[in-house]
Amino acid sequence: MGVRATVANGRLVVDGETPLRDGTVVEFVIDDEGDELDAQQRRALDEAIAAGFDEAERGLAVPAADVLARLRARREG
Repeated sequence: MGVRATVANGRLVVDGETPLRDGTVVEFVIDDEGDELDAQQRRALDEAIAAGFDEAERGLAVPAADVLARLRARREG
């Protein structure tokens, strides 16, 4: 489960409701190692993601379940 929070006045403020019960102790670990993409690779990735969203909005996306079913059928022969 992921929990999104914002730092405000030095305290973590959860951005929305969570399924956690009152009194639950939560330990946060800051995990921001980033990546090793250079500027050109980052630009190419951002463009590919934007193109994918554009294709999905135009109805050109194929549901993952369909892709997996086709791959399984091909493997089974």
